[in-house]
Amino acid sequence: MSAVLGILLGAGVFLVWWSFWAREARPATGPRRPGRLREMLVQADLDRVGPAGLVAACAAAGVLSGLLVSATSGATVLGVCSALFGAWVPVAVVRQRALTRGAAMREVWPDVVDQLRSAIRAGMSLPEALIQLQYRGPEPVRPAFARFAADYRASGQLQGALTLLKDRLADPVADNIVEALRVTREVGGTDLGRLLGTLSEFLRENARTRGELEARQSWTVNAARLAVAAPWIVLLLMTTQPAAIRAYDTPAGAAVLLGGLLVSVAAYRLMLRIGALPEPRRVLR
Repeated sequence: MSAVLGILLGAGVFLVWWSFWAREARPATGPRRPGRLREMLVQADLDRVGPAGLVAACAAAGVLSGLLVSATSGATVLGVCSALFGAWVPVAVVRQRALTRGAAMREVWPDVVDQLRSAIRAGMSLPEALIQLQYRGPEPVRPAFARFAADYRASGQLQGALTLLKDRLADPVADNIVEALRVTREVGGTDLGRLLGTLSEFLRENARTRGELEARQSWTVNAARLAVAAPWIVLLLMTTQPAAIRAYDTPAGAAVLLGGLLVSVAAYRLMLRIGALPEPRRVLR
């Protein structure tokens, strides 16, 4: 009992002594940037789905595909390979959706800039010019600007509404436009119409050049994807033969399948890296 009292007394004296020493204040940190999964979901217009939901979908797809292939073929190794493929499918679908939406947004941003320029030259204020895009803007951006209008009417603060708009769109071009509008609003410059006109011309030229490059390389990328998928399609067809199942359901067969899976993934990633066009980064978050 005396030992316990001594320990408690010593801890109390130490805490009193520790309270006399001032701790250094840590620098304030800015808002946390969203993770890669979260940003990809926002870019795919799936902002209501969180990263945990995507991970759960990957796990469910992997388990279901693995159990299905194992039950139909009777080979555990094929089920494992199928589970890995199935777990990758939701991420691939979300990434493809994000790329498709990004390509569609690149086509409409010049029209958005032209609408803003016309509204400002007609005498509208900057908030009014942004709000009217929910009615007159291109179809893909109307929901985002409708939510911007609701945020601005609720708070009355343009800067906060612009920040929410930028986070909601998650697009490099949107970041540039929002920051240009923010600087013009704060500084009070009179060259906003000229700036928007120059930006519109640049965006149209960039979209035209990128579209030509993507059209030229699309057949090469599709051929490479078919070359990666062809061996696995043949393998699925071979699962109808009991002899092939017995051959691959051995340690040597498992090593061949897993090695082929690693080679296929590495080749696919290398093909995407070599044939990918440079994507603009969000430097003005």
